[in-house]
Amino acid sequence: MTDTDRGRSRDRESGFMSVSLIFLFIGVIFIPVGLVTLRASHSAIAHSLALVVEIVKRYDIGCVPKPFRINKVSYIQDDSIPKNCSLSFKVPKYMKAPIDIYYQLDNYYQNHRRYIKSRSDQQLLRGRKYHDTITCHPVEFSNDQHILPWGDREELKVNRKNIAWKSDWEHKFGKNVYPFNFQNGTVIGGGKLKPRIPLSDQEDLIVWMHTSALPSFQKLYGRIEMDLDVDNVVVVHLMNNYNTFSFGGKKKLVLSTTSWLGGKNDFLGLAYVFIGSSSVTVAVFITLLHLLSPR
Repeated sequence: MTDTDRGRSRDRESGFMSVSLIFLFIGVIFIPVGLVTLRASHSAIAHSLALVVEIVKRYDIGCVPKPFRINKVSYIQDDSIPKNCSLSFKVPKYMKAPIDIYYQLDNYYQNHRRYIKSRSDQQLLRGRKYHDTITCHPVEFSNDQHILPWGDREELKVNRKNIAWKSDWEHKFGKNVYPFNFQNGTVIGGGKLKPRIPLSDQEDLIVWMHTSALPSFQKLYGRIEMDLDVDNVVVVHLMNNYNTFSFGGKKKLVLSTTSWLGGKNDFLGLAYVFIGSSSVTVAVFITLLHLLSPR
């Protein structure tokens, strides 16, 4: 073997080892970060060191009176039937304030292409003087008048304050833009927008307008600014308005404490662990391949 061949062989070995070390380094970094993230997702960083506590209560079917459960779609679409409902549940563990309240939807594809297109940022900011609503079909007009805000996106409503991003209500939703002709036609969603309050102050709408990537998602409803002790009974009064029965969806109420990463969510931690483990596996495979089949 000539010196040139030996040099090329060393270069190949060096290249194999460099690639292997890169993957190994990624694994060594990502796996601990993932484990720490998973731990943080379940542990609130507070003086009590209490676990993150999450209470999930499904209510869409339970809030339908028994005589109407044979035809739940007919019930939810009948405006003459009251939709008020009360949920009560015990707190299983001590929950330290602030406690976030979410509403959760399952099997709801908010990231669907037609749904994402069904909005006009200019209309939300400028109001009725903006009429380019071609992408809004089929909920562009009601009674031959434009709907404001229009589209499929605005049909679910909750009512809470101090929950939206400052950048949204300052720059994306008009301070002098008011709902007009909303839910006056055949397409009726959950609740109603307040016609005398500008869109920038209707934070429940702003929260809803953030598109969720997955078909199961939570939207912030509000916060409880007091601690809840074990066995406290929480009673929630709500309106079971939104029709999820037509598409096999589910509605849930969620109460959750938070850690420095937010509420209970394992996705980020599991993603780090998966990437790290995969990188270590690739590093081991490359090393074995080099050792067993040297060139």
